[in-house]
Amino acid sequence: MNILDENIVESQRQLLRSWRVPARQIGRELGRPGMQDEEVIPLLRRTRRVTFFTRDLGFYDAKNRSSACCIVCLAVGQQEVALFVRKVLRHPALNTQAKRLGTVLRVTHTGIRLWRMSSDVETLLNWPS
Repeated sequence: MNILDENIVESQRQLLRSWRVPARQIGRELGRPGMQDEEVIPLLRRTRRVTFFTRDLGFYDAKNRSSACCIVCLAVGQQEVALFVRKVLRHPALNTQAKRLGTVLRVTHTGIRLWRMSSDVETLLNWPS
């Protein structure tokens, strides 16, 4: 399941839906409006097998790794979120839930930095050509 943080604007949520990318949003379909960051991580771990997309770069921390979820921190413009959500979900190294679980990602125009459960070294992925 894909979950969007409250900080993802409605137009981007609707664009994802028009592309048939299923997503639930915190404060709408999951959790409650105004949830604090420290409340989100336990919610994700309880929900299990989710990919969480946020523009809050504070979530990009190796300590947030969990086999129950994937956290994707989008360091892109507010109106580029849907495009980069789709790019992450289609990336060959991340295109299945099994490949994403246990990772924390920081997504930029130039590539993806990530922490995996199985490693204490930050990895860099490039965008496919």
